Amino acid sequence: MSEDLSKRRLGRGLAALIGEMDQTVPVGEPPAKSVSADRLVPIEHVLRNPRNPRRMFDEQELQDLSSSIRQHGIVQPVVVRPRGGDFEIIAGERRWRAAQLAGLVEIPVIVRDVDDRTALEIAIVENVQRSDLNPLEEAMGYEQLIAEHGYTQNDLGEIIGKSRSHVANSLRLLRLPEPVRDMLAGGELSAGHARALVSTSDPSALARTIVTKGMSVRDAERLAQNDIKAQSEPPVAQRAKEKDSDTLALERSLTDALGLEVKISHKGGSGQIRIAYRSLDQLEEVCRLLERR
Repeated sequence: MSEDLSKRRLGRGLAALIGEMDQTVPVGEPPAKSVSADRLVPIEHVLRNPRNPRRMFDEQELQDLSSSIRQHGIVQPVVVRPRGGDFEIIAGERRWRAAQLAGLVEIPVIVRDVDDRTALEIAIVENVQRSDLNPLEEAMGYEQLIAEHGYTQNDLGEIIGKSRSHVANSLRLLRLPEPVRDMLAGGELSAGHARALVSTSDPSALARTIVTKGMSVRDAERLAQNDIKAQSEPPVAQRAKEKDSDTLALERSLTDALGLEVKISHKGGSGQIRIAYRSLDQLEEVCRLLERR
């Protein structure tokens, strides 16, 4: 079996597993027969995964989920894998944290004996499908799969059900400086705002402007485009300094003689003359004058 085919099948397998994870399994009730690995385990034997792509957990959301768990129990099992005599979380750390706040002594789990790569894939798929990752966490998860397990952007797109361009745009966010990443992770900037800043001269300064003025993504894109354009064009004063007074005088003289804008770039003993025309008639006139010489 080729590696590409293997990864595509793995993607379908992950999708099936996410479907299993969506089954309702209230605390205290026996697990559904179709999920044979479901069980209740002591919460102290469930450990967080240090490689979890999700890094930020809203405290108020945890408190709200904890209140719901006290009322109804955990209605969706935590996905884990064996780790010695304990279990390491693959997906469901937020439910595990809220269960601790709720004072639960045991939680329902789905046990999967998988390797590091598959565990990371499941975590990313589960969080992306539920929109639980902020854009920066999502990008870091993709980067980790590419760096550690040799995935291409196309591979990732197939596994998570997104386009290759979505993956590529996510990865571009990692090129931003730390202050802009912090704004993105904290929700001050959207992914659309942040993507517009990637190629600008000072993303941090522009990000502060966007946040302060409450700019839309479209406005942020215009701001970024103006900055990028300014990078490629030196200031007028600087362009003028590059030419001596004799060259500037010659440009004016030729412009007056032809009735067309003439620019001369001269360095050492060589250079170029550029004549700008606005119509085919003007071009024909220039050609006629040159041929007459």
